[in-house]
Amino acid sequence: MKQIFFLFSIVIVLVTSCSEDASFSKSDLNIIRTNPEQLLKIYTIESESETLVLRKSSSDLSQRGLRSDEFAVLAERMIATVSDTLVGGVGLAAPQVGINKNIVVVQRFDKSGEPFEVYPNISIIEYSDEKTKGPEGCLSVPGERYDVERSASIKITYFDIETNTMVEEEINGFTSIIFQHEVDHLNGIIYTDRVLM
Repeated sequence: MKQIFFLFSIVIVLVTSCSEDASFSKSDLNIIRTNPEQLLKIYTIESESETLVLRKSSSDLSQRGLRSDEFAVLAERMIATVSDTLVGGVGLAAPQVGINKNIVVVQRFDKSGEPFEVYPNISIIEYSDEKTKGPEGCLSVPGERYDVERSASIKITYFDIETNTMVEEEINGFTSIIFQHEVDHLNGIIYTDRVLM
């Protein structure tokens, strides 16, 4: 009888773990699934609990997570949120909506139509020695703008959902600044940490 109960318990655990992707926590899934027709709440440094999320390092999604419905919904909601005219952003990182995963949305000013695109499991693998300085703002630091020094160009890697592979891409100009700002969020860095004095 104990063996049957033990086997039944194992089956329940396996079925439960297979039904949801381990890439996303229960808290993540709650954010993703709650009110999917609404914009996501943007975390700010004005809240102590939200600042703790913003200051935490993020992790990659598993292969299963990248193919999950939850990721697809999160990607759509992140794009809808940052591109909303009331929000007025040019980039958004998952920690800014309460999810510590390596996902960013960036408006590609270097592409025709200036689309917003999603970049999961992104990292910057190369920074140019040439620097540029300019004003930045952040949806998580409302009402403030400061000058920040960034590399003029970068090389990124990310998982391309369409080709199902990791790819490399070189980014230049203003778009590279957006990528650097958003990837900083994945490492718990807020742009004010880089303000030039």
